[in-house]
Amino acid sequence: MDYNTAYFAQSAFPLVWIVVPAIGAALKARHATSPRQRLEIWQRWWAIGAMGIGSLWMTVAFTAFPEVMATAIGFNRTPFLFEIAFANLGLAVMGFRAASASARERITIGLGAGMFLWGAVIGHLYQWFANGVHNPGNTGGVLVNDILIPAVMIILAVKSRRLAATPQQTADITA
Repeated sequence: MDYNTAYFAQSAFPLVWIVVPAIGAALKARHATSPRQRLEIWQRWWAIGAMGIGSLWMTVAFTAFPEVMATAIGFNRTPFLFEIAFANLGLAVMGFRAASASARERITIGLGAGMFLWGAVIGHLYQWFANGVHNPGNTGGVLVNDILIPAVMIILAVKSRRLAATPQQTADITA
């Protein structure tokens, strides 16, 4: 595998945590019988797949393979990697909790995740532009994930809350 292909593969890999839940939700939601059910399917797939499993993967990667992760993000191995692992464990727990949470709780979970992940985006961009750190774990797919995972969770939860505030139409069943 040449350098460009390897770089692209490493940079794009994090996108699996948003692509797989999106495909799964889209396939499952085709059979939904109402907009509320469709939205709930999307929220659960996103919470479990994107935030829960994606963050759990990061926990495992940073604890089991710290040298690989340090190289991927372009930094030396430091105790900071252990802290990132457990911050991701917190995100995983919140993601799994969001699967059965209310819309209000999902908004809060999305905001909490956003505080960490959007802060990470600022750090990644700073390292990229100030110090030229363009390693695959510092730019590319990780930036997309860090922006979209909390943003989509918040957007879906807000839509769910608005939908819940509107009266549900029931079909008139007459035989």
